[in-house]
Amino acid sequence: MPYPTELKLHQKSRKLEVSFDNGETFEMSCEYLRVYSQSAEVTGHGPGQETLQLNKQHVNIDAITPVGNYAVKLHFDDGHDTGLYTWERLYDLGKNQPKYWMDYLRKLLRGGHSHPELDALKAQQTH
Repeated sequence: MPYPTELKLHQKSRKLEVSFDNGETFEMSCEYLRVYSQSAEVTGHGPGQETLQLNKQHVNIDAITPVGNYAVKLHFDDGHDTGLYTWERLYDLGKNQPKYWMDYLRKLLRGGHSHPELDALKAQQTH
Protein backbone atom coordinates (compact mmCIF):
# COMPACT_ATOMS: atom_id res chain seq x y z
CA MET A 1 0.00 0.00 0.00
CA PRO A 2 1.43 3.39 -0.94
CA TYR A 3 2.31 5.68 1.97
CA PRO A 4 1.77 9.45 1.79
CA THR A 5 4.90 11.56 1.70
CA GLU A 6 3.23 14.96 1.69
CA LEU A 7 -0.16 16.58 2.30
CA LYS A 8 -0.57 20.14 1.02
CA LEU A 9 -3.72 22.08 1.76
CA HIS A 10 -4.55 24.75 -0.81
CA GLN A 11 -7.23 26.70 1.05
CA LYS A 12 -7.66 29.33 -1.66
CA SER A 13 -8.64 26.72 -4.27
CA ARG A 14 -10.20 24.43 -1.61
CA LYS A 15 -8.07 21.42 -2.57
CA LEU A 16 -5.94 18.89 -0.75
CA GLU A 17 -2.91 17.59 -2.60
CA VAL A 18 -1.63 14.21 -1.43
CA SER A 19 1.66 12.73 -2.68
CA PHE A 20 2.51 9.07 -2.17
CA ASP A 21 5.83 7.21 -2.04
CA ASN A 22 5.04 5.42 -5.31
CA GLY A 23 5.26 8.76 -7.15
CA GLU A 24 1.52 9.33 -7.52
CA THR A 25 -0.02 12.63 -6.49
CA PHE A 26 -3.72 13.39 -6.28
CA GLU A 27 -5.46 16.73 -5.92
CA MET A 28 -8.89 16.37 -4.34
CA SER A 29 -11.42 19.08 -3.68
CA CYS A 30 -12.55 19.70 -0.12
CA GLU A 31 -16.11 19.10 -1.33
CA TYR A 32 -15.16 15.65 -2.67
CA LEU A 33 -13.40 14.71 0.57
CA ARG A 34 -16.34 16.00 2.62
CA VAL A 35 -19.02 14.08 0.72
CA TYR A 36 -16.93 10.89 0.93
CA SER A 37 -16.18 11.16 4.64
CA GLN A 38 -16.14 7.80 6.43
CA SER A 39 -18.07 9.24 9.38
CA ALA A 40 -21.33 7.77 10.66
CA GLU A 41 -23.00 11.07 9.73
CA VAL A 42 -22.29 10.33 6.06
CA THR A 43 -22.14 6.52 5.83
CA GLY A 44 -24.70 5.69 8.50
CA HIS A 45 -24.34 2.67 10.72
CA GLY A 46 -24.90 0.08 8.02
CA PRO A 47 -25.63 -0.51 4.34
CA GLY A 48 -28.46 1.62 3.00
CA GLN A 49 -28.16 4.20 5.78
CA GLU A 50 -25.94 6.59 3.84
CA THR A 51 -26.87 10.27 3.90
CA LEU A 52 -26.36 12.16 0.66
CA GLN A 53 -24.36 15.29 1.44
CA LEU A 54 -25.77 18.42 -0.18
CA ASN A 55 -24.49 21.93 -0.81
CA LYS A 56 -20.85 21.30 0.10
CA GLN A 57 -19.40 23.16 -2.91
CA HIS A 58 -17.90 25.92 -0.75
CA VAL A 59 -16.70 23.78 2.17
CA ASN A 60 -13.05 24.14 3.09
CA ILE A 61 -10.63 22.42 5.44
CA ASP A 62 -9.60 24.47 8.48
CA ALA A 63 -7.09 22.01 9.93
CA ILE A 64 -5.54 18.56 9.49
CA THR A 65 -4.73 16.49 12.56
CA PRO A 66 -2.48 13.39 12.36
CA VAL A 67 -3.92 10.20 13.87
CA GLY A 68 -1.05 7.86 14.70
CA ASN A 69 0.91 6.74 11.66
CA TYR A 70 -2.11 5.58 9.71
CA ALA A 71 -4.58 8.44 9.18
CA VAL A 72 -5.53 12.10 9.43
CA LYS A 73 -8.61 13.84 10.68
CA LEU A 74 -9.81 16.62 8.41
CA HIS A 75 -11.52 19.53 10.16
CA PHE A 76 -14.01 21.09 7.74
CA ASP A 77 -15.26 24.64 8.13
CA ASP A 78 -18.88 23.44 8.27
CA GLY A 79 -18.08 21.88 11.66
CA HIS A 80 -17.63 18.31 10.39
CA ASP A 81 -14.57 16.58 11.82
CA THR A 82 -15.58 13.07 12.81
CA GLY A 83 -14.31 11.08 9.84
CA LEU A 84 -10.84 9.58 9.73
CA TYR A 85 -9.01 9.39 6.43
CA THR A 86 -6.59 6.47 6.53
CA TRP A 87 -3.70 6.41 4.07
CA GLU A 88 -5.45 3.56 2.27
CA ARG A 89 -8.69 5.58 2.08
CA LEU A 90 -6.92 8.70 0.78
CA TYR A 91 -5.15 6.65 -1.88
CA ASP A 92 -8.44 4.99 -2.90
CA LEU A 93 -10.22 8.35 -3.07
CA GLY A 94 -7.41 9.78 -5.20
CA LYS A 95 -7.08 6.78 -7.52
CA ASN A 96 -10.84 6.46 -8.08
CA GLN A 97 -11.75 10.13 -7.99
CA PRO A 98 -13.34 10.35 -11.49
CA LYS A 99 -15.57 7.32 -10.86
CA TYR A 100 -16.55 8.30 -7.30
CA TRP A 101 -17.27 11.90 -8.33
CA MET A 102 -19.54 10.77 -11.18
CA ASP A 103 -21.32 8.42 -8.75
CA TYR A 104 -21.93 11.36 -6.43
CA LEU A 105 -23.25 13.57 -9.25
CA ARG A 106 -25.57 10.74 -10.40
CA LYS A 107 -26.97 10.41 -6.87
CA LEU A 108 -27.62 14.15 -6.79
CA LEU A 109 -29.34 13.98 -10.17
CA ARG A 110 -31.50 10.99 -9.16
CA GLY A 111 -32.48 12.82 -5.98
CA GLY A 112 -33.52 15.90 -7.93
CA HIS A 113 -30.77 18.04 -6.39
CA SER A 114 -28.76 20.69 -8.17
CA HIS A 115 -25.01 21.18 -8.36
CA PRO A 116 -23.00 23.64 -10.48
CA GLU A 117 -21.40 20.77 -12.43
CA LEU A 118 -24.81 19.24 -13.19
CA ASP A 119 -26.15 22.63 -14.24
CA ALA A 120 -23.16 23.08 -16.60
CA LEU A 121 -23.73 19.62 -18.13
CA LYS A 122 -27.43 20.34 -18.66
CA ALA A 123 -26.58 23.66 -20.31
CA GLN A 124 -24.13 21.91 -22.69
CA GLN A 125 -26.76 19.37 -23.66
CA THR A 126 -29.31 22.04 -24.61
CA HIS A 127 -26.88 23.81 -26.99
